Amino acid sequence: QVQTVESGGGLVQPGGSLRLSCVFSVNTFSSHVMGWFRQAPGKEREFVAAIRWGAGTTYYADSVKGRFTISRDRAESTVYLQMNNLKPEDAGLYYCGRGNSYDTSPRSYSYWGQGTQVTVSS
Repeated sequence: QVQTVESGGGLVQPGGSLRLSCVFSVNTFSSHVMGWFRQAPGKEREFVAAIRWGAGTTYYADSVKGRFTISRDRAESTVYLQMNNLKPEDAGLYYCGRGNSYDTSPRSYSYWGQGTQVTVSS
């Protein structure tokens, strides 16, 4: 059974940091892209960052550039999202999924997990 498990969320003050992890069991090839998305209450799921599984090329939403870093451990089938200088607007449920190519639309990704909650508040 294909499984994706996100973890590492929590409550952090503005300016703080969190490191999210996404462990997945779906077969992933060099051409695939792993993406992080987030969803705030009442809003659509939005693109945060993505990484090409083979080459390691990274992509970021403008709102997180310079603050977030996506990386992967191919041996552990894990994708990470290091989030620094967090802002209240970064809060939401963070998901990761696998895409066949780079895209900022969540419709292009599948094998989502249950998400991990990030709360940024003083």
